[in-house]
Amino acid sequence: MLSTKPLSVVIATHNRENILKKALAAYQDQSAREEIRELLVVDDGSSDGTPAMVAEFSRVSPVPIRYFRQDRRGAAAARNIGIENASGELVLFTDDDVIPSPHLVSEHLTWHEQNRESNVSVLGDIRWDPEVRPTPFMQWFATGGPLLNLARCKDGADLDFRSFYTGNISLKTTFLREHGVFDEDFKGYGFEDIELGYRLEKGGLRLLYNSAAVGYHYKFMSFEDACRWAKVVAAARKLFESKEAGMVLARMEAQKKARLASRMKRLLVRTLVPFLSPMKPLLDSQLRLPRIFYRAFYHYYATRPAALQAGVEEDSAGE
Repeated sequence: MLSTKPLSVVIATHNRENILKKALAAYQDQSAREEIRELLVVDDGSSDGTPAMVAEFSRVSPVPIRYFRQDRRGAAAARNIGIENASGELVLFTDDDVIPSPHLVSEHLTWHEQNRESNVSVLGDIRWDPEVRPTPFMQWFATGGPLLNLARCKDGADLDFRSFYTGNISLKTTFLREHGVFDEDFKGYGFEDIELGYRLEKGGLRLLYNSAAVGYHYKFMSFEDACRWAKVVAAARKLFESKEAGMVLARMEAQKKARLASRMKRLLVRTLVPFLSPMKPLLDSQLRLPRIFYRAFYHYYATRPAALQAGVEEDSAGE
């Protein structure tokens, strides 16, 4: 049996006062609330009202909330503070804009009770929060596109390091501390979780998928938002590719890109999307389009080298 109050929840946050408050409130309504030892909120240099909101919320919360603050050093360093200070047998990482469903905690705990080996971790599902009125493009982006791509995963499936998503994942605290924490070279968003997942996998980590442990991503993402996301991730990838995990992933992707079908798809994208560009506004509508339409437009506008380079220059000019 797991000990009483076995779970420490670690939430790294930056300037999301209102959404973070929704997340903290949802942890008070968990069906397994009594099993939560603590909520560890690690503030990565917020300039909004986050400190005051957390302090006020802590005074009335039935679940202990511990607040930590660091200068702007990134989510990797923030989560490491959570790992260092967690007192539970299990650590659950969720993002500050992920609202836990009522049974998220109980689902993680049940699966750990059934899989008590120290190397077993549990990945929950992440869906768009219905309140943000997700578009069909957003649904593709999160389930079959580049954001998470969990649509084909089956419950109980063993996943590899590429699915180590810290938006909704739990691990045994001792295993995590013994086999690696986040690489603090990663200052911005992207790849810091997958890089850790690779090192933990080398240490024997098993990652199981539980679709019933649902977290709701409270964010609206337009097509242009998705393109900006791709540029941010591309910048982080340069650092990632200097790490062993990045080199391994690059080899895996190179084999995929070498296939004839992939080359034909890229040629089709470059040829057809310019002619279809008048339809681009439909990407942010509630009209459901064929998935190939979303994929083609995203790859043309977001992942082509010229588009990414323009984004990097854009970001540099704004600094």
